[in-house]
Amino acid sequence: MKLAKNLTFLFAAICTATLVSQMFSQVRAANVTLESLLNEMTNRAAVAEFPDPFYTNQQASSYDRNSKSPDQPGWFANGDSTQFVREETNADFGNRKEWVLMDEDGPGAVVRWWITAKQYKTTFRIYFDGEKTPRIEAKIDDLVGGDFLAGTPFSESSARGRNLYFPIPYAKHIKITIDDMPTQERIYYQINYRTYQPETRVETFSMENLKKLSGLIEKKLEQLKGKDETSLTEIAKSIKYKTILPGETVVEDNFQKENEAELKNEKGVALLPLVIKLKAENIPQALRSTILHISFDGKETVTCPVGDFFGSGVGVNPYTSWYTSVLDKDGWMVSKWFMPFQKSCEIKFQNLSDEKVEYISCATLMPYQWNEKSMYFHCDWRQERNINTKTKRDWNYITIQGKGIFVGDSLSVVNYNRGWWGEGDEKIYVDGEKFPSHFGTGTEDYYGYAWCTPEYFEAPFHTQPRAEGPNNFGNTTNSRYRSLDAIPFTKDFRFDMEIWHWQITKIDYAVATYWYAFGNATTNQPDNFVEEAKAKVSYKTPVYLPGYNVVNTPKGDLSIQNMSRFQDKWKNDSQLWWREAKPGDELQLRIKAEKSGKQHIVVSLTKAVDYGQVQFSFDGKNIGKVIDLFNDGVIRTGEIDLGELDISAGEHIFSVKIAGKNEKATNYLFGLEYAEIK
Repeated sequence: MKLAKNLTFLFAAICTATLVSQMFSQVRAANVTLESLLNEMTNRAAVAEFPDPFYTNQQASSYDRNSKSPDQPGWFANGDSTQFVREETNADFGNRKEWVLMDEDGPGAVVRWWITAKQYKTTFRIYFDGEKTPRIEAKIDDLVGGDFLAGTPFSESSARGRNLYFPIPYAKHIKITIDDMPTQERIYYQINYRTYQPETRVETFSMENLKKLSGLIEKKLEQLKGKDETSLTEIAKSIKYKTILPGETVVEDNFQKENEAELKNEKGVALLPLVIKLKAENIPQALRSTILHISFDGKETVTCPVGDFFGSGVGVNPYTSWYTSVLDKDGWMVSKWFMPFQKSCEIKFQNLSDEKVEYISCATLMPYQWNEKSMYFHCDWRQERNINTKTKRDWNYITIQGKGIFVGDSLSVVNYNRGWWGEGDEKIYVDGEKFPSHFGTGTEDYYGYAWCTPEYFEAPFHTQPRAEGPNNFGNTTNSRYRSLDAIPFTKDFRFDMEIWHWQITKIDYAVATYWYAFGNATTNQPDNFVEEAKAKVSYKTPVYLPGYNVVNTPKGDLSIQNMSRFQDKWKNDSQLWWREAKPGDELQLRIKAEKSGKQHIVVSLTKAVDYGQVQFSFDGKNIGKVIDLFNDGVIRTGEIDLGELDISAGEHIFSVKIAGKNEKATNYLFGLEYAEIK
């Protein structure tokens, strides 16, 4: 590993001169103010030290209140909108009705706010310290996702989700309300907030102070954007590639502080930044099967596939965030996590793939004042493939025993169906909680967007660099990074995410989790880590539908439709449903003959007002006539004999092509109940 000595040169790429001085400061102020919170947000070293003054981090949200206990049926209830603390009448303002989103004692600070709605027609009001008049009163999309308090990236919209990371401190109490809900109709919300110890002095937010700090706010906005990182790779580009053979583990660097004259007399050292690039014939596989191991002071705390560590997921997916970035399609990856240690650091690469991998690695070491609050950086990874979505479940991201702070995660999903996969809620338990202090409203909401929108976005603290599509099919990568909304824990920490899919299918989950802790912390690293990291990945996801062996990826939308609500009785109460196809589009299935000889091919289909005309083929040759599937109501065709063929034993290609539609039909839909060789 190249250890860069010219620290000033490398730092210039990721922070201003002001930020450099802040990185080594300790967040120890007895008074919490808007100014101190803004400085803490852009101080990369802050999350590496246990909070002083101490705070807890909790979440107010619109989660379905029927979710009361894992032992009760409502635990996976999904009515996650328009759930409030209460409805009240404000007598001081003409008996105005207001709905309360949050009502909490301080001292504290709101540190992250997310909302979405079909429309934004009402007003948010924030009341501080028992005051009758709100200090903040704004149209909801101006306050969250708009520029009422501050501009992008403090406040921005990502794929229909609206986010606000601008801190709002309060000394004694905060109440947040919304008005005119009949007009608004629905709203989904999550509000993350800190609660400090009672003796902590917090300066309550005011619009006057906001104006005074306008210059500082502009500086912080520019720091958070952090786009100019190209200089980080300039030194790395001068380094020659090294090779890791299949099954080989390479110790890239075994750094001992005493061997570095510049750092020998320092109380500690920190690793920042870390730049890595891989080269291989199969880059998606190399990024998953090449494992980054980092040990600090003799204990390994980072064990993660390279691609997942950098938030890229499957393949090279460029984006920029506050802590990690993928700079370009060439695959230059940058970590800006602050990683302190006292004496030693060992970095290893392990190649679990079947082919050789070449790599470039470059790191910077810097002085750091290790102290009683300093913690080690951790990154863990786990994967589960072929999860059956028929049964909803809580899938564990990580469970930690010890004292530390949780700072983020990067989730890679492979969805083999075009139905939405991310309806699940995050459930985070801190220090032995029986009910989670963070109960979410949807996986996509946790990651800062909404309505399963499969579009690219990047922001300092949430990203979607990959959504393969169409719709929500295939590889998706979502990351959530935490600064002010980091979650401290003193004894233990557990993060579960619901797996809640709209279709019955299979799905793969893989997650990297980022956290800091004192040296005796432990976690539930899975026993099958090597097996899962070696598993084959694909940058282009094959279609999977239970009961059907799909050969191609047809145009349009392919899914399994539940038919139990219709009067006719479909086999297994379902059909293979093909939507958004056009004339000439073809769907290919693999069908197996158990014996050789003359046999019949039979199908049972669906008819409806929006169904088209179709032509079947077998091993490339048309069979039967064009079938018109138009009908005024939804019915089964019953079994249709497509004809007798001389068929050899084994697998064959059975295809259906959209031929057109009846003049009365409104669309070209197709539904297959079953196809058999008899």
